[in-house]
Amino acid sequence: MIVNLARRAHDHNWELDPITRSLLDTDFYKLLMLQFIWKNFKTTRTSFTTMNRTSTVRLGEIVGLHALREQLDAVRSLRFHKSELIWLAGNTFYGRRGIFEPAFLEWLEKDFRLSEFELSVQDGQINLSFSGLWTETTMWEIYALTIIDELKTRASLKRLSELELDILYARAKTRLWEKIDRLRGIPRLNISDFGTRRRHSFLWQEYVVKAMSDMLGKGFAGSSNTYLAYKHDLEAIGTNAHELPMAMAALANNEEDLRSAQYRFLELWQQSYQGELLILLPDTFGTTQFLESAPDWVADWTGQRIDSKDPWIAGDEYIAWLKQRGRDPRRKRLIASDALDVDQILGLHAYFGGTLKNGASPGSFQRASDFLDEKRWIPEPRIRFSAGWGTFLTNDFRGCNPQGDEGFDPISLVCKLSEVEGRPAVKLSDNYSKALGDAEEIKRYRKVFGTAGVADVPVTA
Repeated sequence: MIVNLARRAHDHNWELDPITRSLLDTDFYKLLMLQFIWKNFKTTRTSFTTMNRTSTVRLGEIVGLHALREQLDAVRSLRFHKSELIWLAGNTFYGRRGIFEPAFLEWLEKDFRLSEFELSVQDGQINLSFSGLWTETTMWEIYALTIIDELKTRASLKRLSELELDILYARAKTRLWEKIDRLRGIPRLNISDFGTRRRHSFLWQEYVVKAMSDMLGKGFAGSSNTYLAYKHDLEAIGTNAHELPMAMAALANNEEDLRSAQYRFLELWQQSYQGELLILLPDTFGTTQFLESAPDWVADWTGQRIDSKDPWIAGDEYIAWLKQRGRDPRRKRLIASDALDVDQILGLHAYFGGTLKNGASPGSFQRASDFLDEKRWIPEPRIRFSAGWGTFLTNDFRGCNPQGDEGFDPISLVCKLSEVEGRPAVKLSDNYSKALGDAEEIKRYRKVFGTAGVADVPVTA
């Protein structure tokens, strides 16, 4: 697929171009979670709220409210196409056909709707929230993030001449090439695109995904973007996210129920998916406390995704926990996914994907040839390592702007569950900087769950 991105940006009438082209243009886990919610929480009401953690970027002064409202309304008018539903029904996901139930797909076709939204600007920041049935609000998360991110991109593109646009994309393509080239030929490489929520634009994400697929072959596992997986015959990647244990915790009536909510969610999830899609995301209220108190059957899950903890520390912690529980880590999957870039991916792959020799450092592995040197590295994995590559795959335009400003730098924009049945929702995270929720509720949750293993690290993406 060859797209003249500079010419498209220069000549196109952005006002007539919808950012969200399909309801499938979302992370795959949102669809899996939507089915889970539809089965178990049909009448539950929730609210979601956006927040710009990069507060120095005044989004409300960059993104026009009229354009944002038009794009949000355009998404509300979309419906699932027959061909998309047939693909969801008939495709094999994670080796299983029929993961989406016929009744759910019928509901998607006939009854699925997105809730209304509330939009304003305060102190230079966008205030955007969604309230309604959980089945009507949950899908807004990715649509809202991609729309705001791309409107930010479009505002910066409009300031550049055609020549400057050529330079911008030439620099970004060169950087992409250099990153992918370092990954080619590495044994047992397993990388997925996780970059939908913070992408530069839909067209750039599609370009990046196609480049990854063409250059890495089997080393590229697929994309979390369901529409790109559907369009380009790729694996759709994803299982669940923090939203679900956050909701169940918010519904707890006492401290004991609050503490056990993270495990009751796992029980309900594995019942809903008949023992499939069993990837843990233990950092909602802190990974260390989660593992220490987890029932033994949790160790039978397929693997763990690391989100907000140092991946070297979190991976070692998970491996030690598995061994303590009598499980073989080599049969499990470890997925790192927070603010990764190529250096981290190479280092983590060396650290977890093989045995380092002669005092070799993970940071010294720079390209495929390093992984083929048996004097430094023996390909005997400690655990099956995967990388979910996000922001710095689909939105790395740092230093590419010929005008020299930072208008194309990625920001940390989130859209998170804020209320469940009128009760405040909280995410603690393994990073103090990523905690979300009312300050008093965060304090109460930390009293219940503790702060073991929690660090204070700046949020970069």
